[in-house]
Amino acid sequence: MHKISIVTAVVRDKHQHLLDTYESLASQELPDGWDWQWIVQEDGQTGLLDDLLPKDPRISPGASQHGRASMARTIGLNRAEGELMRTLDADDVLPAGALAQDVKALIGSPEVGWCVSPTLDLMPDGSLLPGPCDPEPGPLSPGILYEGQAAGELQVVGTTMCTYTALVRALGGWPALFADEDVALMLAVEAVAPGVMLPDPGLYYRKWPGATTAQTADYRPDEGHLRNTAILSRADALRELGWRWTASRTEM
Repeated sequence: MHKISIVTAVVRDKHQHLLDTYESLASQELPDGWDWQWIVQEDGQTGLLDDLLPKDPRISPGASQHGRASMARTIGLNRAEGELMRTLDADDVLPAGALAQDVKALIGSPEVGWCVSPTLDLMPDGSLLPGPCDPEPGPLSPGILYEGQAAGELQVVGTTMCTYTALVRALGGWPALFADEDVALMLAVEAVAPGVMLPDPGLYYRKWPGATTAQTADYRPDEGHLRNTAILSRADALRELGWRWTASRTEM
């Protein structure tokens, strides 16, 4: 059985919608021969997940010392069993068919190393609003997301990226940033592998007062320049090294 591993970090006071996240995952229909694994990693060791998660053998819970989402995700990566993987925040949900679209895109085009997809904002009243700058479906020009990030107009949400678990491990997982570590990983992957934009929404991004990006204590705009420099310089270094990802026959 092939698997796609979904990595979710659960940070303090951000678990209120976790069961909605699970329900969206449980309703996914995958191609024949595929299943999902949900790696849920608490950022801290409070026992929060002990009575919160459903009894589902596909869930792999864990906890580690507090270090924010980037650390929790990278520690959770140790338990990834899937050939493919993507990130899912604890307050977001997957549209129907999102994972099947990811899997089909990568197994159907072995030369493609990763894919991203449109995001719809999930508003408090339940309505869905499209993003303002989704690229056209199809192969992405090398560096197009890097250019968007550098201009302050990143075209996609980093957590829509699906890629090979081996590639994420080779790149060291998520960097130690206070925020935007999903973007940093996505641009690192873009620097070494070709990617594709998928046509259908791959994420419902919940807009609510408790979201990390809505909290000035968690997401400080004044540190944006430092984060951006770290993100872009890593991608620059990978390009300068000249190393390119190639699909391994053992990955599928």
